[in-house]
Amino acid sequence: MASVFSDSKGILMVDYLPKGETITGKYYANLLRQLRDKIKPQRPGMLTKGVLFHHDNAPVHTSLAAMATIRECGYELLPHPLYSPDLAPSDFHLFPNLKNYLSGEKYETNDDVISAVDDYFEGLDEPFFSTGITALQHRWEKCVNLQRDYVEK
Repeated sequence: MASVFSDSKGILMVDYLPKGETITGKYYANLLRQLRDKIKPQRPGMLTKGVLFHHDNAPVHTSLAAMATIRECGYELLPHPLYSPDLAPSDFHLFPNLKNYLSGEKYETNDDVISAVDDYFEGLDEPFFSTGITALQHRWEKCVNLQRDYVEK
């Protein structure tokens, strides 16, 4: 399982969960701290200006540990309506394209899969990510207008 953190310019951090482990609130909170540390050199000034943070409402994301760490890191959290996978850029933009990229290939080891995923991410340019964020804005506005109902393309 890969946890991918990105913004309109590109990938900030990818974490591959070790095989056999489960993401817990504590694990995710640690990822949020690592993300803060990655943002500093990759996007100078972003933390000072403020990070608008969006993730879905999976229990791990809404755990006490995660919510406390979001506040600790100074992230401003966008609310995510229940049962709205159509508002997560990873669900509607990043992962469908990754799935197409990986389809039809056979991988012998987890490291082979990780290498292929890393290669895919390295091949993406800034306009790809900016398009995903622009689509999120459009979907978000549509969701608000539909009073948090589902959004279609």
